[in-house]
Amino acid sequence: MKKRVVDKIFEFPVIIEKADEGYFASCPILQGCYTQGETYEEVLENLRDAMRLHIRDRIEAKEEIPSVQNVALTTLKVRA
Repeated sequence: MKKRVVDKIFEFPVIIEKADEGYFASCPILQGCYTQGETYEEVLENLRDAMRLHIRDRIEAKEEIPSVQNVALTTLKVRA
């Protein structure tokens, strides 16, 4: 029987972007954790899987799991 690495629920902000063909998703706090999917539901499930693997790898390597800090999402106008 495979031992579970952890039985804790983590919560992180994620970014979901509509692309020309499907969706792109990332978790900025877990650097390098991103994925894509054809549907919104698929990209969420793919990102959940990527985040789970990322967190488990960090735990197995005895690395710290980043904590969620205050996050703000805003738009910024830039004159080019």
